Amino acid sequence: MIALRIVGGLLAALLFAGAIRRYSRRRISRLTLILMGLAMVGVVVLAIQPSTFQPVFDLFRLRTGGGQRLIGVLIAADVVLFFLVFRGASVADSAALSIRFLVEALALQAFDWATARGLADGDTIVAVLPAHNEAENVGAVIHAMPDEVEGHRVVPVVVDDGSEDDTAGVARRAGALVARVPIRRGGGFALRVGYEIGLRLNAAAVVSMDADGQHVPDEMPLLVKPILEDQADMVNGSRVLGEFERESVVRHVGVHFFSWLVTIITGSRITDVSNGYRATRTEVIKHLSLDQDQFWASELLIEAMRMRLRIKEVPITIRARAGGVSKKPKNVKYALNFAKAIMKTWLR
Repeated sequence: MIALRIVGGLLAALLFAGAIRRYSRRRISRLTLILMGLAMVGVVVLAIQPSTFQPVFDLFRLRTGGGQRLIGVLIAADVVLFFLVFRGASVADSAALSIRFLVEALALQAFDWATARGLADGDTIVAVLPAHNEAENVGAVIHAMPDEVEGHRVVPVVVDDGSEDDTAGVARRAGALVARVPIRRGGGFALRVGYEIGLRLNAAAVVSMDADGQHVPDEMPLLVKPILEDQADMVNGSRVLGEFERESVVRHVGVHFFSWLVTIITGSRITDVSNGYRATRTEVIKHLSLDQDQFWASELLIEAMRMRLRIKEVPITIRARAGGVSKKPKNVKYALNFAKAIMKTWLR
């Protein structure tokens, strides 16, 4: 027991010394240093002179022998640890949210608003293309887009997700409006920026599609028409109902598995939950709660189901990537992260 007290006291002193060093480098706040100092003092006093806490032991009727006092100290330590972990998690969440809002604001500020104000009046469809290092493909995708759908002008908006190549320049030269995210955050983050732009441009609907050439721009009317005709609030493109090219067996199985999983947990039949080619009525976007920076396709559908939106699936074609390198992680990592995104969205 004496050895345990000595080790505990030394560890507390070392941890506090580390906290002082981190505070001197401004990596923790003064409040955190004070809390850690109080915890250290308590552990050291308990190690050197346990009888100091005798009134506390008597209050909880913890007698000498049988390990009662040790168990009591461990429970108290767990409570303190839980408090510190909870506080740390709260601070981290608040900081992450602040960074997210800051980066979103910077991306929206960098959007081509001057060019957007020069657009002719009339109903529009905003096509959002999240893109990271897609200079090789994005121009061809934009050129292949229809000029209008059902009398609505199509406005391509490329959200450059921290690209290191000339994705933004190629997109502008091809005729797209561009918002540039200063650091890479993920397709879901870029999509949220695009949705906000669609709201501010008063578009009738916002279409999301890949910038790598896998989605067929000519199929956009299939997605948009049910919304314009007030038959749906969201239209999801499905490669299962349509066609797809050169897909690995693992990915093909994954498409069916995750679609089945979302169907089970939501009670709504979906055949292709991981496809990002879909159209959404703009007026419902402001009510969607979207948090995923990556693996966002399932979040959008589950959130729409929670809101009881009218969702329709239409057959679309998925082509092999036109060029460049896929940004998706390896199969196992992709599957785990996709499953995590599904469960986080369903449980919140």
